[in-house]
Amino acid sequence: MSEWFNPVALLNSLIYSLLGVAVFWISFIIIDLLTPYALWHEIVKERNLPVAILAAAMCLGISIIVAAAIHG
Repeated sequence: MSEWFNPVALLNSLIYSLLGVAVFWISFIIIDLLTPYALWHEIVKERNLPVAILAAAMCLGISIIVAAAIHG
């Protein structure tokens, strides 16, 4: 086995990636349930740009928190 390929590091990266995506989607669903309107309906059906920008900022914030928690 060559020294540039580490299967343990690859497995750990995959596990943490899947865990991060799962935490992100769960938190997005919780925030969607807490808002007084359906985020996905407002963004896709109504084409509400301010809600889309708010959802994008929320997604970035959640992603930064999840990445910081995984990275340590």
